Amino acid sequence: MDGLLSLLPGLRRLTLAAYFVCLFVSMGCDLPGKPNPADKPVLESEIVDFDPLFQKNCVGCHGNDGKLGPAPLLNDPLFLTMVPDEELLKVITHGRSGTPMPAFAESAGGTLNEKQVKALASGLKAKWKADVALKLELPPYLAPTKEPAVASTETTERGMKLFARACAECHGTKGQGTPGIGAVHDPVFLGLISDQALRRIIITGRSDLGMPNFAETQGRGGKFQPLTSAEISDLVALLGVWRQEAPLQSSAAPTAPPGEGKQP
Repeated sequence: MDGLLSLLPGLRRLTLAAYFVCLFVSMGCDLPGKPNPADKPVLESEIVDFDPLFQKNCVGCHGNDGKLGPAPLLNDPLFLTMVPDEELLKVITHGRSGTPMPAFAESAGGTLNEKQVKALASGLKAKWKADVALKLELPPYLAPTKEPAVASTETTERGMKLFARACAECHGTKGQGTPGIGAVHDPVFLGLISDQALRRIIITGRSDLGMPNFAETQGRGGKFQPLTSAEISDLVALLGVWRQEAPLQSSAAPTAPPGEGKQP
């Protein structure tokens, strides 16, 4: 009897432990020390959601929410309407040679795997594409023919006439800039941007900075006619000539805070 009584404290402890086990189970709680799968850290290579991928890889150039960055805005329904899906995937995969746009795919020396590259490419339109009511047909995003490496005299002359009609009011008669708006006759600026990106900006404008698109009339006079695909190619060719020249003396005012100027 004395031996049985000596076991009672231990039995009470076992009973109490069993009670708490049942309590934890009934409440849906994990046992102490058991890992919770939800607390497992997510590896960088497993992140395939657009928002965190864009935040880490894109906002430095294209801006928060895809606008007001030094690079062309991505939060632009007009751009997302015209750009082919395969072109988005190609540029994110391989980057743009000769510009700050890097290759992001691991296969091209970048840091993102195939699933992550596809998540970025498809996520742009899923997040920001909107129905755009257009009275005019958009010029093709890609030039029908490759822009010439060196523009001819005739092409340059056409480009200058087009520049006077479509661009000079804001950027100056020779692209030197005007107060508050930057110069485009600048090999430093032009050396950081591709001909394709120039074509795209001429077509879409930069709505985040007040630059009109290929068809809008603000700053161009009421008789302005929308630019054709061939005319856009001539403007790109002119800018290509300026890329090789010394910059003109700029008459632009000091750079305004983001969102206050019309053009970087």
